Amino acid sequence: MSDELPGSDLPNAPEAKPCAIVVQAKQLFGEHREIVIEYEGERYKLRITRRGKLILQK
Repeated sequence: MSDELPGSDLPNAPEAKPCAIVVQAKQLFGEHREIVIEYEGERYKLRITRRGKLILQK
C-alpha cells in the first residue's frame, strides 16, 4: 500500500500544502515549563504539566 495520494504522480498534479506549521515544543519553551501567548490582545498560558501534557489556559 502506498502513502502517496492517488494522482500525485501525474505531471500537472498540484502539490499538497500542509494544513499547519509544525513547531517543536523545545523551540517554544526552551528550558521553561510555561510560556505566554498573546492573541488578539488576550494572553494565554501554555504549560507543560508534570506528566508531560500541554495545558492552555486563558
